[in-house]
Amino acid sequence: MTPTTAEKKETNRRINVGSAAVLLIGMSLVGQVLGFLRTKLVNGNFPAVGPHSTDAYFAAFSIPDFFFFTLAAGALGVAFMPALSDHLHKNDRKGVWELATWLLNMLAVIMTAVGVIMFVFAGPLIHHVVAPSLQGEQFNTAVTIMRLIAFNPLLFTISGIITSVQQTLGRFFFYAIAPLFYNLSIIVSIYAFKHNIGLVGLGIGAAVGAVLQLIVVFIGNYKLNFHYRPRINWKSHEFKSILANLPARSIDQGIDQVNSVVETHIASSLSQGSITYYNNAYVLSTAPILLIGTAISTAAFPRLNQHLSQGRPDLFRKDFLKILRVMIWLSAPLVVVCFFARGYLARLIFTQGNGQIAAIFGFLTAAIFFRILYSIMSRWFYAQRDTRTPLLVSVFTIGLNIFLAYHLARRTSYDVEGLALAQSLVATIEVLVLGTIMLYRDSKLFDREFVSGIWRIVSVTGFSVVAGFTAVTLYPLNLNDKGFLVLGSKLTAIAVAVLGTHILISALFDLDEVRPLFKRLKGFVFKSVRID
Repeated sequence: MTPTTAEKKETNRRINVGSAAVLLIGMSLVGQVLGFLRTKLVNGNFPAVGPHSTDAYFAAFSIPDFFFFTLAAGALGVAFMPALSDHLHKNDRKGVWELATWLLNMLAVIMTAVGVIMFVFAGPLIHHVVAPSLQGEQFNTAVTIMRLIAFNPLLFTISGIITSVQQTLGRFFFYAIAPLFYNLSIIVSIYAFKHNIGLVGLGIGAAVGAVLQLIVVFIGNYKLNFHYRPRINWKSHEFKSILANLPARSIDQGIDQVNSVVETHIASSLSQGSITYYNNAYVLSTAPILLIGTAISTAAFPRLNQHLSQGRPDLFRKDFLKILRVMIWLSAPLVVVCFFARGYLARLIFTQGNGQIAAIFGFLTAAIFFRILYSIMSRWFYAQRDTRTPLLVSVFTIGLNIFLAYHLARRTSYDVEGLALAQSLVATIEVLVLGTIMLYRDSKLFDREFVSGIWRIVSVTGFSVVAGFTAVTLYPLNLNDKGFLVLGSKLTAIAVAVLGTHILISALFDLDEVRPLFKRLKGFVFKSVRID
């Protein structure tokens, strides 16, 4: 297919990995702030214990999330985007959209059926699978919320397929901003319904938010020549290839969600409020993972696919190592801040200042670091259309996580904190196993230059740890510290101390990762301004 002049110009205007990463990190930061605010407002307006406990709210989302990530999310990126990249390399936009509509139609039918199942069997799913301890009004609330969001996975699936195409074509803006409307809708629902239908209103907010997110995504199709056709070409070789890769990735995602459901089940068997406390800590932990891991790896994935489509494994290796180093350099000080500021963050997200959330989050900090690394390391396999290896590793590690969770999360052991400890242990093992397999397949991957750079980053992080400890000593968390002004000022002081130290020592060590920062800063400070 011969591309039009307009399509060629549009392709040439696609933003590079750095610009896409900056956009996604910026929007992800806004999204995480909204997500943090959403959880904080839920905590502040509804109790963690009692008949109106937020345990019901958090439990209701487990099964919908499970079905979405199991049946749809596996196809949206790693099993789908490499095929799109091949078509784009041939300037075949029509083929890109054809593949997208075939997959959209197939998954829409499946997710509609799943939505019906969740709506009809919400009660048994809550009682027998997610949270057997929920009784009376708590149980009824959880069932109602699940029914309200039963078709959210369908809406997210449609949004995900369309944004996968947009990312492949270099359009990241609408992918980045669409989730903001979902969080805003839930936040609005807190105040709209808290004095009448209570927690159930949050289910309405989530349902409306999913619709708004889809509308924003559709707006992103402007001038992309999207034409919907209600058909599926089952004979297409590429479509069959996507379907062949889909089961492994879907099972991989599904296993992760099984783990989440199991953790909710275990937490429900502990003291009342454990589901809420663990979910609060988990929300805190996902913020840096999404901010650094998901944002950067999402921006880089089309580029990695493109190198392999062009038959340039050398450029694929070079870019992968560069991105991996940047992510290690960025995540190290972030994890240091999370660890030393865990009490401050817990006090912010949970108004009453629950110490158990801080303890859980502290155990999750190692998982944060290794989940960030996993986000790009897994894409090393996915770009090569290998979904089986990450699946097999996940089967092993998730099985290990469930085993550890059952034994560590006992009242006679670590209680609910044991779930977090199991997460960190397993995340570490998972990255080490994947790294070993990668090195076995490509013995030149982690070369001497890369290892040397990592050791220097580790050395720099040592200074960041000292800075974090010193900052916490100078600005301790006092019993009466509350509110954004007090807690925010102390958090800022700790973050500035750690990040400032990390950047300055990185410059002294002449790390490659810090050079672009100083180059841009120098250009901004010394840039001449033309005066007419």
